[in-house]
Amino acid sequence: MAARARVIATGLTHVGMKRDHNEDTFAVVDDDNLYIVADGMGGHASGEVASQLAIDTVREFFRTTGRDAEVTWPYKMDHSRGYEENRLIAGVKLANLRIYEAAKQNLRCRGMGTTLVSILVVDEGVLIAHVGDSRAYRFRDGKLTQLTEDHSLLNDYIKMKRLTPEEIENFPHKNVIVRALGMKETVKVDTSLDKPEPGDVYVLCSDGLAGPASDREIEDVMKAHPDLQTAAQKLIDVANANGGPDNITVVLAKVVGLN
Repeated sequence: MAARARVIATGLTHVGMKRDHNEDTFAVVDDDNLYIVADGMGGHASGEVASQLAIDTVREFFRTTGRDAEVTWPYKMDHSRGYEENRLIAGVKLANLRIYEAAKQNLRCRGMGTTLVSILVVDEGVLIAHVGDSRAYRFRDGKLTQLTEDHSLLNDYIKMKRLTPEEIENFPHKNVIVRALGMKETVKVDTSLDKPEPGDVYVLCSDGLAGPASDREIEDVMKAHPDLQTAAQKLIDVANANGGPDNITVVLAKVVGLN
């Protein structure tokens, strides 16, 4: 059996400079080695309803399945994937269904949804699951690497059209995402497995950080600030210094050893 990573983690969120309320939510669930960022969207302050519902649903699913291995899951196991990967996907899919049903039942919540990015530390490594354009990065040996692919209209165009940097900069629909929790009754959850090394820091963030702050700026902050709490605050400061157009949320999880 592979050695499971030991991590320490922290999270911070900030409303940003242009919004009057915060629709982001995050969770640091050390007992389950589970770390999540959700970026809500929707009118009438329902974005935070969606992001909180997503976080609460995934946490509760992990709590329930952790206590009772025989509990009935809401989705069938995909036998091409491991148990923990199935568990993470099922939790996110259940969150999607809860948000979708809540939006149908409450007019004020119509059209609400949320992105979600999560890591789960397992024996095999670090499982990453995401829906939308909230991102996971890995900071290793002074280098930042993006581990997720945005489910966004811009990213679709980049893949199809090979846009130039100038075209990317001037793309008129940067904020349009093509996949999120709550948009449909079912959702496809992208997953991957990363092999951690001691000293790695996993950076989970909403697009309120990854949009205003460049990858280079995020990398520079991580290089300059080994203390996680300080690094999280400095990342938020950079996004706000660059205009802070959206809510900003970041969770940092550092690998401090392998069991």
